[in-house]
Parts: sequence; structure tokens; C-alpha cells
Amino acid sequence: MELAAFRALEPLCWRSPSAHNTQPWRLDHRPGAIRVGWEQAYTLPAADPSGRDLRLSLGAFVETCLIVAADAGLGMRFVADHCVANRRVGWLRASPHRYDTPFNAAQVLTRRTHRGRFSAGPDAEVVAAADAVARASGGTVRAVPDAGLLARLLRVADRQTYADPAVVGELRSWLRLTPAHPHYHADGLTDRCLGLSGREATALRAALAAYPALRRLGLPRLLAAASGNPLALGGAALVLVGPPGTDDATEVEFGRVLARTWLTLHAAGLAAHPLSQLVDASDTREALGALLGVAPRRLLHVARVGRPVGPAAPSARRVGGVGQGLR
Repeated sequence: MELAAFRALEPLCWRSPSAHNTQPWRLDHRPGAIRVGWEQAYTLPAADPSGRDLRLSLGAFVETCLIVAADAGLGMRFVADHCVANRRVGWLRASPHRYDTPFNAAQVLTRRTHRGRFSAGPDAEVVAAADAVARASGGTVRAVPDAGLLARLLRVADRQTYADPAVVGELRSWLRLTPAHPHYHADGLTDRCLGLSGREATALRAALAAYPALRRLGLPRLLAAASGNPLALGGAALVLVGPPGTDDATEVEFGRVLARTWLTLHAAGLAAHPLSQLVDASDTREALGALLGVAPRRLLHVARVGRPVGPAAPSARRVGGVGQGLR
């Protein structure tokens, strides 16, 4: 009964976060269980070759499903069963008990990624609360102690990102820089969510269109410079660190931790702006690991966190796999 009733709740579960807003997850209803898997077409093989962001996204989606089900009074549990060959992370099954969570569907709906200005960063109490969420699963949340070094690492990471034609091509395929884009209300990164003015969005479209011809003439460095320093917009950088021996299955589990962490921040009136390039680029991942004194493999997610000055635009969603925005 619970699994059948869950179908009506699935559109809300699509509010879960994912890299480039690709929404890679797929739910397949089977007798007695719902298979949680992914579609390869909605992954990022160039930008995320290790699959870390994919596994974090899938874990966050699982957590979102459990929160939404619990808020509706449905008993549901997750059984991990990660299998790359079958593109599966596990199963949602009926349970006699509701999932125990302090979060609700309204928080899932209103949580936003915020790339704009923050009036203040997280206070020590909020950082401690986020850290407690991670520690319950064997990880930790760490504040980056050297903002100047982090800004330099961001510049390096941005240059490495824009220097790779495959990564740039993939990014371009997921950008929605005009409402005329056929998938503007379905997925990807819109101009509104990126906080771009009409002129800035047009300039970025032109630059990326010219990338193949101008790459060797220094365009990657110009694009990196144009990205600016997001740390100048306020807030503090927090890093989600996995436990020793972190592997693929751990990353799925820590996607669930990441969702709980973001909702903890959201409940405190804060928002997060992911800075994934810091752990995507090998040089900056090594440097950040050295700064924090942890193995680079354990660095799972970095975000600028703070109190937003204004509201953020909601990102588009393919509701239940249908190309329709949930806005």
C-alpha cells in the first residue's frame, strides 16, 4: 500500500539536488519494492569521471524520498544494493515504521542552491550541527581555515575546468541560458539559477560557442577569470569529509548525509553554493586535502554557505521523468 501511494509523491522527490541539475535518478516499481537507479544519459562522464557526484546525487535522492514518504505518513526504508553494472544503488521497501527524520516535505520543496550574495556565514552552532550529522555516519564537516588559499585554489580549479574541451562541451550541453531553450523548464543550469543578467548570459553563450576556435588563444583563462571569486560574495566554505576507507558505496550513503546537512543549514535560514570544481580537479583536491589533513579520497563535497541576502530562483525539474518544470 505504501509503495503504491508513494507514486503520487514522486514529483516532490525530484526537488533533490544533483550536479548540473541533471536529475540522473530513476525509480522502477517492482512487486514489493522500488528500484533506485540511474540513467547513463543524465550523468557527467567528463566532469565527473569517478562518479562521485553521481553517487552523492543518488544518495541525496534516496534521503529525499524517505523524508517525503515519512511526512506523508508512509512507512518506507532503504536497502543499499549498489551495482554499477545494473546502474542501481538499492531498493525502497515498505516498512511498519516511518523513517525517523527531523525534516519535512516543505523543507525539501523550499531548499535552494544559492549562488548570490550572503550577508553572513554560518555561526559555530550551525557548523557544529552540520558536523554532528556527518559524525553520526563516521564523517565530519570542516570549515576551510584559509579563505585566501581557497580563493587561489578556486582560480586553479576553474582554469583546469575550462581547459578541458570535453568538460566544457558537457557544461555547455547542460546550460540553459535563455528561456527559449527547449529544456529550460526541465533540467540543467538556467541563467536565473546562475544569477546571470541577460547581457552576461548572452556573453557566456557567445564565448562557449567560440570555444573550439579560441581555446588555444587563451579563452579558458578568460572564462576562468570571468567566473570571479564566489567567496567575495560572503559566507564560509564547508567541506563534507567521508570516513577512512571511503569507497563508492560510502559515497552513496554520504549523499544521504549531504541531503541532511543541506536541510540542517536550510532549517537555520542558510543556503549553500556548491564549489565542486575544488574536488573535481586533482591538483586542488590534493592541496585541499593537505590543508585539512585528510586523504583526498575522503573529500566529498565543498560549498560556500551563508545567509542569503535575497531569494534564489528555483531550478527546473523533470517531474517524474516528464519534461515539465516544477517551479
